[in-house]
Amino acid sequence: MTEKSCGKAKFCVTEVSVKLDGVVTGTAESCELNPEPISDKCILSGKPVARSKVVARTRDWSSSVVIWDCTAGSFRWHYGQDEVIVVVSGDMVLLLQDGTERRFSAGDYAFFPAGSVAQWRVDNYIRKVALLKEPMWRPVGFAMKAWNKILRNLGMTAHAPQGAS
Repeated sequence: MTEKSCGKAKFCVTEVSVKLDGVVTGTAESCELNPEPISDKCILSGKPVARSKVVARTRDWSSSVVIWDCTAGSFRWHYGQDEVIVVVSGDMVLLLQDGTERRFSAGDYAFFPAGSVAQWRVDNYIRKVALLKEPMWRPVGFAMKAWNKILRNLGMTAHAPQGAS
């Protein structure tokens, strides 16, 4: 480690090697998507046309990153996996059970646990990035975390980022 001074502030510089094998990058706005029709029994109104593309998947296939878009319409969505969404462009409205609405537009995010059911309305167009994760029985998830931590401590896998356990 080398120490350098910049005016009154001191900071440490260390040489860090960053391993980037398997890193996937892209631009969600311009990603080419494939048709993924919404089931007719889920469509409540209009003729929404949905498209998607899986752009990344974990080695164990428990999680994936998907780009998804949809045209105008209203539909009910059943979440079979835990899903985090981040809206890239356009907007959509989540219709809540009490009759209120929550609009999502560029930059907004939400988490839907597996088993959730939501009613959506797309007035024009929406594009989002979704992180999908298979639900896992809590003891299995804990065991997997503990195993990975043991492997990291033995130097057999990459170290977790600071703050992760």
